[in-house]
Amino acid sequence: MNWIIRTLTSSVGKKVLMSLTGLFLVTFLIVHLIGNLQLLYPNVLSASEKFNVYAVFMTTFPLIKATSYLLYGSIILHALVALFLTLQNKKARPTAYAVNGNAEKSWASRNMGILGSILLFFIIMHMGQFWFQYHFGGNHPVMEIDGMTYKNLYALVATTFSVWWFSVLYLISMAAVGFHLWHGFQSGFQTLGLNHVKYTSLISLASKGLAVFFIVGFSSMPLAMMAQFGVSNNLDEAATKVMNKSIKEGVEWKMTDWSNLKPDTKWDKIVTTNAE
Repeated sequence: MNWIIRTLTSSVGKKVLMSLTGLFLVTFLIVHLIGNLQLLYPNVLSASEKFNVYAVFMTTFPLIKATSYLLYGSIILHALVALFLTLQNKKARPTAYAVNGNAEKSWASRNMGILGSILLFFIIMHMGQFWFQYHFGGNHPVMEIDGMTYKNLYALVATTFSVWWFSVLYLISMAAVGFHLWHGFQSGFQTLGLNHVKYTSLISLASKGLAVFFIVGFSSMPLAMMAQFGVSNNLDEAATKVMNKSIKEGVEWKMTDWSNLKPDTKWDKIVTTNAE
């Protein structure tokens, strides 16, 4: 047991932890992006139904729920180990070399700390606006699907992304994700010793391809929401636009307290609030 602890707390062990957690987070991002592409359906009713059913599945299916806790732990561990390694490197080399040894490194590899800090800030903001609201939020819209009541997460996402300054922050964060992966994905394989000359170039190409894939894929969502519902200056303005267009396109719309809503509540039994 002691040798495991010594290994994981060594510099090499910490880099391996960084690589494993990073590659796991990349896998999550791929699944997350594919699921969220349902937001891009041009018909608001179809998009709302598909995305809200998907959201219930992702938050209730036991295996997905268990994996989500592993995800949260991986994010925290990845950030803490990155911070520790950065501080350790600064302590080992308090002053820069007279000759810049980073001259041949890419901009992304030289600024992984900055990119990681942007992503950490974004994750906190993203979790607060969507994850926290979905599980513990107050007064939000619900919709009817097959006689049952569903939290209208699609409406919350559409409202948030219709606010121009939030979308700008999101787009900057997605650029940071891309640049982080531009170097990080390939670096993770190298740390694990998977950098044979036969497939190093393939891993490098995959790293860059994933970076572009994530930037384009995730950036398409706020751009699509603003194109669908218009550009707003604040959440109240955006919420009104989303509600009006949703109702016009056939979405059954009510407002209720999400924190008290049970997943098996029938539509005709829903307790509405006074803000419809």
